[in-house]
Amino acid sequence: MSYAIPPASIPAVPVADSTDSFPVRRIYCVGRNYAAHAREMGSDPDRDPPFFFCKPADAVVPVAQGSTVDVAYPPETANYHHEVELVVAIGKGGRYISIDSANDHVWGYAVGFDMTRRDLQFALRDKGRPWELGKAFDQSAPIGPIVPASRSGHPTAGKVWLTVNGKTKQEGDLADLIWSVPETIAHLSKYFELLPGDLIFTGTPEGVGPVVRGDLVSGGVEGFGELSIRIA
Repeated sequence: MSYAIPPASIPAVPVADSTDSFPVRRIYCVGRNYAAHAREMGSDPDRDPPFFFCKPADAVVPVAQGSTVDVAYPPETANYHHEVELVVAIGKGGRYISIDSANDHVWGYAVGFDMTRRDLQFALRDKGRPWELGKAFDQSAPIGPIVPASRSGHPTAGKVWLTVNGKTKQEGDLADLIWSVPETIAHLSKYFELLPGDLIFTGTPEGVGPVVRGDLVSGGVEGFGELSIRIA
């Protein structure tokens, strides 16, 4: 096949302790999946069905373990926020996946940051408009190496944390997810056919806040390493 213009390269994330990379197809994000974070965003946590937004695959910023990558402060915002999350990498596709079989579709897990132009997100939210300008911009999805589930197992608990310039800003535990990873996969697969290469950001604990140029942002999920970026 010939193309009218050169095709874009495939975004990819490193695999932990390997020379392989994991190709990224789509990025789905779960909104307000920790009760305390839902409250700090002005919502009441409940067990209504989870809701989702997307980021483009090329929003990924791959970060090798032990490395710190510069991420540009984005344009058109004065309130740029950090959010640390467990990221699920899908390795087996499906529709209407059951909760009981959902883990069979997981290839691995990683630490990710859902970087957010909060002022734009809130302005759009208040007008009932989509969040893309606040969530789906360039370099909005830094991700550390993916740890294969065959090695890590499937976590149901574990510390989640984030620091800015060494000061703790976010602390939580995977046990506090409103919707578990299997529940999230099962629900999302009702609306989209999940395919290998899909990533799911599972939500962030409380304590989100602003970062400025020069800040060193580090975060981790117990058992899946740590991710570090510097705001450039």
